[in-house]
Amino acid sequence: MITESQLLDNPDGQLPGFPSAGGPLQAAITYEKIPTHIYADAKAASRAVAQEIADLIRKKQSEGKPCILGLATGSSPKTVYAELIRMHREEGLSFHNVVSFNLDEYYPMEPNSLQSYWRFMREQLFDHVDIPQGNYHVPDGTLPADQVAEFSKKYDAAIEAAGGLDFQLLGIGGNGHIGFNEPGSLINSHTRLMMLDNSTRAAASTDFGGLPKTPRKAITMGVASILSARRVVLLAWGERKAPVIRGAVEGTVTELNPASYLQTHPNALFVIDEAAASELTRMKAPWLVDSVVWDNNMKKKAVTYLSLALGKPILKLTDRDYNDNGMSDLLAQYGQSYDINIDVFNQLQHTITGWPGGKPNADDTNRPERALPAHKRCLIFSPHPDDDIISMGGTFQRLRDQGHDVHVGYQTSGNIAVADDEALRFADYVVDFNSKFSIDSPEATRIFQDAAAFLREKKDSEMDSLEVRYIKGLIRMGEAKATCRFVGIPVENAHFMNMPFYETGKVAKKPLSEEDIKITMELIEEIKPHQIYAAGDLADPHGTHKVCLDAVLEAVRRLKHKDFMKDCWVWLYRGAWAEWDIHEIEMAVPMSPDQVMKKRLGIFKHQSQKDGVVYQGTDSREFWQRAEERNQGTAGLYNRLGLAEYEAMEAFVRWKF
Repeated sequence: MITESQLLDNPDGQLPGFPSAGGPLQAAITYEKIPTHIYADAKAASRAVAQEIADLIRKKQSEGKPCILGLATGSSPKTVYAELIRMHREEGLSFHNVVSFNLDEYYPMEPNSLQSYWRFMREQLFDHVDIPQGNYHVPDGTLPADQVAEFSKKYDAAIEAAGGLDFQLLGIGGNGHIGFNEPGSLINSHTRLMMLDNSTRAAASTDFGGLPKTPRKAITMGVASILSARRVVLLAWGERKAPVIRGAVEGTVTELNPASYLQTHPNALFVIDEAAASELTRMKAPWLVDSVVWDNNMKKKAVTYLSLALGKPILKLTDRDYNDNGMSDLLAQYGQSYDINIDVFNQLQHTITGWPGGKPNADDTNRPERALPAHKRCLIFSPHPDDDIISMGGTFQRLRDQGHDVHVGYQTSGNIAVADDEALRFADYVVDFNSKFSIDSPEATRIFQDAAAFLREKKDSEMDSLEVRYIKGLIRMGEAKATCRFVGIPVENAHFMNMPFYETGKVAKKPLSEEDIKITMELIEEIKPHQIYAAGDLADPHGTHKVCLDAVLEAVRRLKHKDFMKDCWVWLYRGAWAEWDIHEIEMAVPMSPDQVMKKRLGIFKHQSQKDGVVYQGTDSREFWQRAEERNQGTAGLYNRLGLAEYEAMEAFVRWKF
């Protein structure tokens, strides 16, 4: 169970097991080949990295020397740069002695393009501190092709002439790339023009408006250039990075995972959040690394891990299985394996329910939800207009079919995820319809005419106009209403919140604001729900789910003193990007083959998100395919553990405030 003290009362986002000062989780490390510090969240980790950079800058200033920094772009270092800017403004940190060299730049790329790393660095750091204009360097994406090789040699020579990199900041790609050194890059490679891997281009396509518009090449520092730095720090946030982090930290050095080359560096450090660390042995099976406290949660984690690792149902595990796999202490504390197996098996069995709103007139002692009130008011928060049906469509339908009053709060418009040609088709239809039937609505006609004209002339790097964003929002709203009708809830139960943080017209969003929280509180107070469902799927690569969850949790925290909140339970769902670990699940709602198909048809109501939707990251499958695989995978895990076999399952964790 995730508690309020774990997610809200810790301003740094710290969870149990993490030092109160926001420092990294420490443990005896036997599997890790690179020093790795794990923080509760990216904010705490970024503060630590920014402090190290600031200390280095000040040290060099005291010695009368320049500080040579290698800098990275992308989402990972943004919080580091924000903290450095704060230190400059509030603590007097000066950058007058800083000389920087950026890792990479797309090719070809104009420096003022929205996607340019020149522009990124100015907006995220350089324009906000006192670094001299001639002291920062980014590879030139405007060069003719026949000049790139010579430029690359001069770039490396300039780093060497400056005295070499004192500090290199890195991110990591989903395929292990550092800079744009894709899998296959050699350890002795230097700055050069690089063909981008398809997975890298797919991940970047969110910024370019689709894969066809995404550059195929980039100029990047080479692996040898990176390894020449005296200090290297790599950042990684989120569950999507967990598999490649494990390979880089615990695997062998291989060109297939370029980040693994950092194992050969004498002063490298990985700084990652708990989600990115989730596949490391000390997180996945900590009893194999150090002594642990065998509370109930750790016991469930260990027993399910052992069952799945050995391919044996829980009830078939033996004392020898425990002893041979580092779990003898568990036996010593709880007794023989038979008793432990029965206990964990029963706990898992009790999470399964076909009554997510509670089963009326039934003993609810061992059920995940209360029997009373028999008819509940349920409020589903959906970060994007399709997350409700994608992540908990089966549960959504069950709640409706079992007579509960179901409402959906669509937190954002989702407008950036609509393709331009879809919006143009919609705009042309409205203009033609108004003309055909002589509908006198000059303002509406103007909006759609202006949007259509803009889209016909829109450049690849251009941000959508307000009119276009309005139309794209209307498309998503109509699809959400269609889903509600399909499930069977009144359209008036669909609440379109249009939270302001989202409305930037770009993938990058504004921070959560007081207005966002107020909008969320007002909807909760209006519905007075007995159940709240919110997206805990923090692997969302665009960060929208995290901001939306923060808004819900903060709203609940502020409202918890209200009488109606005493009867309200909060359930967190996942499913669009990742799923809860099996030992974390507190409610599992099974689905039959027919229910899986009905959920798929509900997802199909979001037509603008089908058949080549732009914003998918590295996963090229459609959302219905991802959702079905995850739901079937969850059901498969329960079955492998020895429980009943279902077609699919949706999983939830309760947040107790």
